[in-house]
Amino acid sequence: MMSDAPAQKKTKDPNRGILGVILLTVFLDLVGFSIIFPLFPDMLEYYLGKEAEGGLFHAFIARLEAFSGLEGDKAQFAATVLFGGLLGSLYSALQFVAAPIWGTMSDNRGRRKILLITVGGIALSYLLWICADAFLLLIASRLIGGAMAGNLSVATAAVADVTDANSRAKGMGMIGAAFGVGFIVGPALGALFSLWDVREMLWFIPGVNPFSGPAIVAFLLSGINFVLVLRRFPETLNLKSSPDSAHAKRPINPLALLRPSQFPGVNRTNLIFFVYIVAFAAMEFTLTFLAKDRFNYTAAQNGLLFLFIGIVIAVVQGGLVRRLAPKYGEKKLVIAGTILVLPGLILVGVCSSIPMLYSGLFLLAFGSSLATPSLASLVSLYSPETRQGESLGIFRSFGSLARAVAPILGALVYWKYGSQWPYFGSAALLVIPVLLAFGLPVPKKELIDV
Repeated sequence: MMSDAPAQKKTKDPNRGILGVILLTVFLDLVGFSIIFPLFPDMLEYYLGKEAEGGLFHAFIARLEAFSGLEGDKAQFAATVLFGGLLGSLYSALQFVAAPIWGTMSDNRGRRKILLITVGGIALSYLLWICADAFLLLIASRLIGGAMAGNLSVATAAVADVTDANSRAKGMGMIGAAFGVGFIVGPALGALFSLWDVREMLWFIPGVNPFSGPAIVAFLLSGINFVLVLRRFPETLNLKSSPDSAHAKRPINPLALLRPSQFPGVNRTNLIFFVYIVAFAAMEFTLTFLAKDRFNYTAAQNGLLFLFIGIVIAVVQGGLVRRLAPKYGEKKLVIAGTILVLPGLILVGVCSSIPMLYSGLFLLAFGSSLATPSLASLVSLYSPETRQGESLGIFRSFGSLARAVAPILGALVYWKYGSQWPYFGSAALLVIPVLLAFGLPVPKKELIDV
């Protein structure tokens, strides 16, 4: 009896450490995606002002201005919104395309090796950003970062490797939590360190620019992540396993990840999640432009907006959802959360004062913190224990695709019709997931034991 207790600790502790490294990797992927959000308006204006007349960026913006039909500063601002949307969508699109490629490579060559490559690549993208005084270097940085951030599929597979059927849903839920925390911390870091102008201190580094501060912080975090993967992440995949395993059959075509599920309720939940994220992320991306346009917000003030959203989400998800879900069920929380987001979007769209803006953001954050984790929980409940990792991975792929569509869609509407219309359009779009949610089947808890 005495000898059994230490043995149990030895088997648990390594997996706990491995999960920690995986969650840090996912967290930093989302930090990398969102750290630039509060910087977009000032960053695009900086590069536009820096580049000489007749340059590539100037020529592109000039064409967008002419197409907008606006004049003067309004035309330039509308064009930078659209260009920012293109840049935002590009990152998520590359992540979506790269995810099955990295996943398949990790099935063949091991999780550890691929994580080292991708985490190192993400660090390289931030290093380029530090030196990105030229706009093309910034583009290169985002291209590399987006492609390497496709390692989410590797992280998901590694969680499946180190968890059993009873703990897999919990592990996948922790990945979802790392997503949420990354979206909270990323914009906050971007805003905070946008106040740190490192040009005088790091004058000897070629290409250092006003936005190098956030890039340095992101680079250091990625460096720490690389060291942790190198030193504390052992190979989790049995490379000698049969080639006929489920992992070996993983499709390399990203669209194949979106194939219909055989489990009742999963397809409808995935569709709700996709439409919901398109609507929410379109708001999320255009929010900084709206705040700058209407209230002349700086990058730091924009960061406070995201910090406020993140705090509300953390409080509600951390304390309220876990109490409400057992009492009312995930389906009711999805309906209630999505309905709450609707007036939040409209309020932000029409806001003419700071209190009105923050009131709308409160409703948005509160509703989102009810709906998003409940949708992930439903996918888990609808799927048998042995297929939860696969189902939740596909669920996350729908989210990645939505985030590839949303920035450019939101920017197009903002650019062409005005700052209020992305929010009105998102509110109208959310009617679809609200109606679909009423048709969700009640989860059968016995599915978990199938």
